[in-house]
Amino acid sequence: MRRIQAGSALSAFGLGFTVPYLYVYVAQVRDLGATTAGIVLAVFAMAALVVLPFSGRAVDRRGPVPVLLVASAVAAVGAVAMGLAASVPAAVAAAALLGAGTAVLQPALATMIVWCSAPADRTRAFALQFFLQNLGLGVGGLIGGQLVDESRPGSFLLLFSIEAAMFLVLAAVVGTVRMPGSPALRGTRPAEGGAGGGLRALLRHKAMVQLCVLGFVLFFACYGQFESGLAAYGTEAAGIQPSTLGIALAANTAVIVVAQFLVLKFVERRKRTRVIAGVGLIWAVAWIFAGYAGLGHGSQAMATAAFVSTYALFGLGEAMLSPTVAPLVADLAPEAMVGQYNSAFALVKQLALAVGPAVGGPMGAALHGPYIVTFVLFSLGITFLAVRLGRQLTPEQNQPSLAAKPSKVVARHRPERETAAV
Repeated sequence: MRRIQAGSALSAFGLGFTVPYLYVYVAQVRDLGATTAGIVLAVFAMAALVVLPFSGRAVDRRGPVPVLLVASAVAAVGAVAMGLAASVPAAVAAAALLGAGTAVLQPALATMIVWCSAPADRTRAFALQFFLQNLGLGVGGLIGGQLVDESRPGSFLLLFSIEAAMFLVLAAVVGTVRMPGSPALRGTRPAEGGAGGGLRALLRHKAMVQLCVLGFVLFFACYGQFESGLAAYGTEAAGIQPSTLGIALAANTAVIVVAQFLVLKFVERRKRTRVIAGVGLIWAVAWIFAGYAGLGHGSQAMATAAFVSTYALFGLGEAMLSPTVAPLVADLAPEAMVGQYNSAFALVKQLALAVGPAVGGPMGAALHGPYIVTFVLFSLGITFLAVRLGRQLTPEQNQPSLAAKPSKVVARHRPERETAAV
């Protein structure tokens, strides 16, 4: 498990070097224009949507390690190709490889964590993964910002080369892991995928379908707004300076890093769906803070503080979700479909991240009041959907700590009566 977590952190560290600067690199450093940069980012996202429906079945049939090794190699090639891309076709092809490779890494790593952990330990394992990934992204972005120089394309080639090296290190570290079987919560999963298997079996699983709907709303209302709608709203309605956006994102990461293990004990002792419902309420308050920043009548300092607090509250909600949602996906999956369930949920997340900016960007820039009201309602919708999902789960699925408690029934041994000798 330590090697899996270390590899996950290293891959996030590599992504942190390049993701914040991809638009600037394509549009300005390579001088391919803003339109091409937008196309490259779209291809990066679309490649994930294309490969994720197939990656889950590959994980279940071949195992997560071989799939991760191939994905790491594809992502490494894509990273180097992006660093060398000097034309539109080259940049688009590199984005497709990089997007496809990185998209498969997460469900493969999630399946490895499931296979290497007992149900009672998954909450802590996924919380640690989320913590290390955020730390890796933050440190990678910080170091990358010191190395990058817009006047020297070679500095970006260095960044993409470091990213490629991290993908190869991930493959080398995780490739040494011997995977055990997948321990499950007894009596809480379907024994098989069901007749037809695959997507049809998943769609017949009401709890998983409801979790996917809830996941879409979660990612649409939070992650899908970070760098698009909320940023546009902050600069246009609240008068936030672009540099303040960086401070807000730093506050988000800081809250995640500080709060992750503080909230873990709180989360472990409570029902997962109640924790998710609480996140919806916290995020509703976050959007109200954002509304005050843009629509209130206070000073600019108050507006800035409220806007930064919005990102901080989002971070608190993320810290509560990380040990809750991903383990729940694993505990709902049939034994032979863990990879497909993880990939399906990753696909839902990717769809939300694609639709979120397309809807939130224009609204945040122009429709300030409706934008805030819309996402307050979406946040309250998270609470409603979480409560509804709780009715579909067994007590152990909703609160795995119940399965770990020793039984109060004490077995007593009674010697058998000796039979009379014939």
